[in-house]
Amino acid sequence: MKRIISIILTLLLAFGLAGCGNSKANENVKTEEQNTKEEVKLEEKVVVYSTHPEKLLEYVATEFEKETGVKVEFLNFKGELPDRVRAEKENPQSDVMYGAASSVFIELKKEDLFEKYIPTWAEGLNPSFKDAEGYWFGTIQTPVMLFYNREVISEENAPKDWSDLTKPEYKEQLVFRNALSSSARATFSSLLYQYEKTGKIDDGWKFMSELDQNTKKYYGSGSLQFQALGRKEAGISYAPLNAIVDNKVKNNLPLVVVDAESGSPIITDSIAMIKNAKNPNAAKAFIEFAGRPDIQAKLATEFNRMPTHPEGIKNSPEWMKEKEYRMMDVDWSVLSEKQSEWMQKWDTEIKDANKDKK
Repeated sequence: MKRIISIILTLLLAFGLAGCGNSKANENVKTEEQNTKEEVKLEEKVVVYSTHPEKLLEYVATEFEKETGVKVEFLNFKGELPDRVRAEKENPQSDVMYGAASSVFIELKKEDLFEKYIPTWAEGLNPSFKDAEGYWFGTIQTPVMLFYNREVISEENAPKDWSDLTKPEYKEQLVFRNALSSSARATFSSLLYQYEKTGKIDDGWKFMSELDQNTKKYYGSGSLQFQALGRKEAGISYAPLNAIVDNKVKNNLPLVVVDAESGSPIITDSIAMIKNAKNPNAAKAFIEFAGRPDIQAKLATEFNRMPTHPEGIKNSPEWMKEKEYRMMDVDWSVLSEKQSEWMQKWDTEIKDANKDKK
């Protein structure tokens, strides 16, 4: 009997110790979970510098704040964004750069202005839409297409390629965005690259000079550009495909897209974390949010922005899935080195500044 009681007491003691052990283990797990939560605690705000339109930014900011409770402060700098980020290198005032072509991100990465951060959705991207080392990632792909107003230019007389734009019959028929626009900078630079890659950059500048001679106006905003085409002040232009579709559908403009024979530049609008950001956890959370396939699909539906992520494309408007356009051969790493120099020359030595329209 004593032996049985002894065995029972031993078992009870063993279970009691195991219980204590589990309790301590649970305490350890709980402590680790608390530490993890403390490590990823989000700051109260995130500051985003962007080139995207304010309505799109307001939408993303509102949805992000609903989901995380983090307030988004955003500023739109258009083509001046890279210089603003450079100027603040020693004391960054932003946490995230959201928008602008990948060539700009490549350039700023070389200047050590970004922090490496790889969001979970990056794995699904085509390599052409992301930095191999994990510093920037594309959230929107933007074909920049030639187009014309069919009530001004007939299909028979419409340009078939970018090289056609310097023909005498198109004198005063061209209107474009000025080089403050990131899409204009990328497009003009892409056209110059076609000459640079064959060692004929002087021919490229001759082409750009002739293009300027045929151009009627350069506009500081896309809305003014499309208004001019709608008023039939000119018949031919180029713009991001989503903007062309917007104006065809919402403003009922008689626009026809040209699938250029030499292809169209495909700009990758990207996102990156600013180095030494003051709100690093909120910055990472914003990047994670802004590039998610479901958010890309929402921007596709609400703003006609074409996703980079295949899962985003699946849930996008039909026109984004219907046709593949010819892609212009562009080495964006070369553009990252040349674009600033080229655009400065374009603005100061080639383009007629009297044609600028604010």
